[in-house]
Amino acid sequence: MHNTLLLIVATTVVPAFSHLVSADQAGETRITIAGQIAGPTPFICQLTLAASDTSVLNSIQFTIVPKGASVTRPLSATYSTSYLESRGFLDSHSGQINLPIFGLYANYANAVELSYFFDDGSSLKDSTVVSTADFIDPCGYTKPIVLQARTASTDLSYDYVLLKGACSAFSPAIIDSDGALRWVGTAGIASYVSTFFDSALYLAEGTKLYRIELDGTTSLLSDYINIGVVQFHHNIDYGKVGLVLDADTVPYLESLNMEVDGSGTVLKTWNLADIISAAMIAGGDDPSQFVSQRPDDWFHNNAVTYRKSDDSVLISSRENFVICLDYETNAIKWILGDPTKKWYQFASLRRYAIALAPNSLPPIGQHSVSITQDDNLLLMDNGFNSLFQDPAGNSRDYASPRKYLLDLESNVATEIWNYPRDQSFYSPFCSSVYEDAPLNYVVDYANIGGNAGDQFAEILGLSATGEKVFDYMYPTDGCETAYNSTPLHLEQLVFSTTAQAVNMSARGMVSGGENTIIGGFIVTGFDSKDVLLRAIGPSLSSSGISGALQNPVLTLYNSTGVAIATNNDWQADAAAAEIQALGLAPANPVESTTLQRLAPGAYTVTISGKDSASGIGLLEIYDLSRNSNSTMANISTRDLVGGQEKALITGFIIGDSAESTVVIRATGPSLTSSGVKDALSDPMFSVYDTSGAVVAGNDNWQDDPDASLIERVGLAPANAAESATTAHLLPGAYTVIASGVNDRTGIGLVEVYFLP
Repeated sequence: MHNTLLLIVATTVVPAFSHLVSADQAGETRITIAGQIAGPTPFICQLTLAASDTSVLNSIQFTIVPKGASVTRPLSATYSTSYLESRGFLDSHSGQINLPIFGLYANYANAVELSYFFDDGSSLKDSTVVSTADFIDPCGYTKPIVLQARTASTDLSYDYVLLKGACSAFSPAIIDSDGALRWVGTAGIASYVSTFFDSALYLAEGTKLYRIELDGTTSLLSDYINIGVVQFHHNIDYGKVGLVLDADTVPYLESLNMEVDGSGTVLKTWNLADIISAAMIAGGDDPSQFVSQRPDDWFHNNAVTYRKSDDSVLISSRENFVICLDYETNAIKWILGDPTKKWYQFASLRRYAIALAPNSLPPIGQHSVSITQDDNLLLMDNGFNSLFQDPAGNSRDYASPRKYLLDLESNVATEIWNYPRDQSFYSPFCSSVYEDAPLNYVVDYANIGGNAGDQFAEILGLSATGEKVFDYMYPTDGCETAYNSTPLHLEQLVFSTTAQAVNMSARGMVSGGENTIIGGFIVTGFDSKDVLLRAIGPSLSSSGISGALQNPVLTLYNSTGVAIATNNDWQADAAAAEIQALGLAPANPVESTTLQRLAPGAYTVTISGKDSASGIGLLEIYDLSRNSNSTMANISTRDLVGGQEKALITGFIIGDSAESTVVIRATGPSLTSSGVKDALSDPMFSVYDTSGAVVAGNDNWQDDPDASLIERVGLAPANAAESATTAHLLPGAYTVIASGVNDRTGIGLVEVYFLP
C-alpha cells in the first residue's frame, strides 16, 4: 500500500456530499421573524426568530444585500445551530433564536436575506429589512476623500479591508471596497494592535489581549504582565500555529515576539536581544556596541511573518533590517537590509547578509513583511533611515511596496515588483502592503504629508492586472487612522462548533486488494487531537447511489504502517455513546466509526469491505478540537478511478476568512514506480463549488496557466499525462472529481496542497 502524505490546513464545516440527501424537513418546519434587537453599534443587530422545531435545523445563513451602486460582493455568514446554541443564541425548548447580524450599513434600510438549511438537505428562504441608526464617526471613516471610486471591475480578489487605527475607542474598523464603513470595534479601546483571526477580531491594549466577536461580544483572553510584558505595540501577525504579538519588556524596547494560540496561551517567544547578542559573540563582536537596553530603541520590531517553505520566521527591524530565523532553533538564517547602516559594520552580522541583484534597492525603515502566494517576500519600504543607530544609513523621499525573489542558494535577493513607478508617495512611517490572491494588493500609506494638521492616510486596492481599483484618503494624526491595513473576506464566513468540523470526505470504489479508499492526514503542532473517522456505505443508497458498499470496515494506521484502531460496526466502538451524543452516529448500524485522540504525526485511514465485499463507500474525517495547539490536515485520497459513479470524489472545505491558494493534483502513471499495479494511465479532474459550478480543472499539468508556479513550489507531477492546477478559492466547500481520460480506469491519487 502506497500513500503520499501532503500537509493541508483546512477547517471545514459542512460535508461535501450533503446534496445527496432527500429533502422534506423544510416543508414541515415553520420559522418566523419575530423582531429585531439593536446591537452595540449600528453595524450590528439581532433578529429574533421563532422556530417550530430546531432539532432538524442544521444552519442559518444571512446575506446583506449591497447598496444599489455597490460593486462589493455581499457580506454573508452561516451559523450552525450547534454554534448558536453554544453561544446562548438558540433555545431548543422554546424554539427562539437570536440571530446575530453584522456588517450592516449605518443610517440605512438594509435588505437582509435569510436561508434556513435542514438536516435532510432541504432549505427555506426568507428576508427582512433592518433599519439602522447613524454612526457618529470620530475618525472620518464614513466620509472618505474619494480619489478613485471602486471601479465596476470584479477582478479584485477581496472586497473588505481591516483598518487598524487608534483614532477612537472603536478600534479597529472594517470598510468595504466601495469605501462604506461596515463594522467598528466594541471593546471601548483605542489601539491599532489588532488582526482578524478565527472569524473574530483580536485586539491588544497594554499587557492584555482581547477577542471581539463580529456580533460585538468582547472577552479578555489573557493579561501577560506576570511574564514580563510591559505593553504590546505595532502588529499582531500570523505565525506558524497562532498569532505573533510584538512586546515591550522591562529591559528592552520592541525586540521580543511571542506566538500565542487563539485562546491567548503562549506557544513560543523570540528574544531578538538574546538571539543577536549570541550571534555577535560567536562571531567575535561585542554585542553591547549594537544591542542596548531601555530607553534605547535599538531594534524597533514592527512586523513578523512565517515562511512555510523553509519553516522560518521573518522579523522586521525598522532600525536595521529584515532578519530570518529558523522557527525551531532560532538560529539566524539570513539578513536583508541597507548595508550603509550600523549593523553591516559588524562581521558577525554581515556574514548573514543577502546580496542584492542589480537594479534592486534594499528595504529602508520597512513595515508589514509578509510572504506572498508565490513564496516571495513582500514589504512596505517606507524609505526613512534609522533614528537610533549610527550610522543611520540611506534615506529616500518616497515610500514604495517592494517584492523580492529570494534565491537562498545563490544568496541573492532580486526586487521583482514595486509601486508606483513615479515614486510620488511619501509616507515615512507605519505604512503597509499585503497580498490577497496573487498580485491583488491593498496598499496603506499611513502618514502622507508629515505636518501636523495636514496628514492623511491613503488606502488603495490593486488588482492582478495592476489596475488601481479604488483609492480613498482619510485625515489622520500620525499613524492613528489607518495603520497596517489588511484585506478581508467576509463573503462566506462560517461559524460552527468543533463537532461539525469535517476536514475531509472522499467517495470511491472499494473492491478488495489495492482497490480500497485510502486517506492520509497529518496532526501538526503541540497537542494531541480528538479525531472522528467514519466509513459510510449502506446509507448512500437512500441518496440515489447504486452499488453502495454494504458493510464497510475502517482501519487507522500510524506513520510506521501499524494499525492502531479498527471498527466494523460503529456501536462496537468504545466511544459509541459519545459519538451518538455528538450527532455523528452513522444512519446504519453496520457502518463504521471510531473516535481517537491522536498525537502529532502522520496517519492513514482505509475503507475496505467485510469479507472482501465491493461497492461505493464514503470516508469522512472530523476534527473535534479545532481550538487546540495542533492542526489536522487532510492530505491525499487514493482509490480505483473509473467513470460515472466510479469516479474518485474528494471533498474539502476552506474554512478560513481569507482566500486560499491550493495546488490540486491527480496522479496515476507515476504510482507504478511505487509498486502500484494497474495505475491510471491518464488522469484528469474538475473542481466544483457548492452551486455545482466548475471553478478549476486540468488534464495535463504542463497546460495549466500556472505550470511554472507548480514547478517552483516543487509540486510538478512526474509524468506529463498527470494533472495539476493552481486555484485561488474563497472560503466554502469544494468537490474534486477525478476520472480517466476517455473512460480509462486504474488506481489514481488525488492530492490537495495549501500554499503558504
